[in-house]
Amino acid sequence: MSGEKKRHVIPGEVITSGPYRAEQNTIQVGDNIVSTIIGLSDVHDGSVRVIPLTGGYMPKDDDLVIGKIASHSSLSWTADINSCYVGMLPASDVFGRDYSSSSDDMTAKLAKGDLIAARIVNADMTRDPLITISGRELGKIDSGELVKISPNKVPRLIGKRGSMIQMIESSTNSQITIGQNGLLVVSSEDPNGLLKAIRAIELIEEQAHVANLTDQVNEMLESKSE
Repeated sequence: MSGEKKRHVIPGEVITSGPYRAEQNTIQVGDNIVSTIIGLSDVHDGSVRVIPLTGGYMPKDDDLVIGKIASHSSLSWTADINSCYVGMLPASDVFGRDYSSSSDDMTAKLAKGDLIAARIVNADMTRDPLITISGRELGKIDSGELVKISPNKVPRLIGKRGSMIQMIESSTNSQITIGQNGLLVVSSEDPNGLLKAIRAIELIEEQAHVANLTDQVNEMLESKSE
């Protein structure tokens, strides 16, 4: 089946069987290679992968992500990380090793809808990724506007050596926390600066393919119109 035509697949669908390597967006289940996302299957040179159709975020170890708490059990929270997977945040990551499900109130720390800055600890694609909020600049986000862009536009937003995002922040007196999963939090004490920063992000999302994007963004930021 090597070199077979690409075809649409969905999560859980068997792509092929036999002595193939399960690579990007696939897992090995017995003798079968199974897709973990919606996309196009690609069987080539003894390996199998799935090419995403939606540009959705695929977790990778050590990625910084923005998540929204979706639910919790007695041992962990789940967070929406703009992916076909959810982030799993253990209660012990927040309470410490002495965490007790009978005496510690998880909702007092993180409730449904709360935003967090987290890091991917383990992105084993056979299960939902493990995340942590223990670390510098990680944890609950108490203020700011949540903005969503395509994850593959994040490098364009950041710019070379951070040039684009620094230009936006300095021009609007804002602070922007960027998740590699395409979720951002924009904060500013100046309402007009906040709006202009969000508009700049939206412009980059729309025009990421053009060559003179930096000039367009700079012109918009320098405009006196609000």
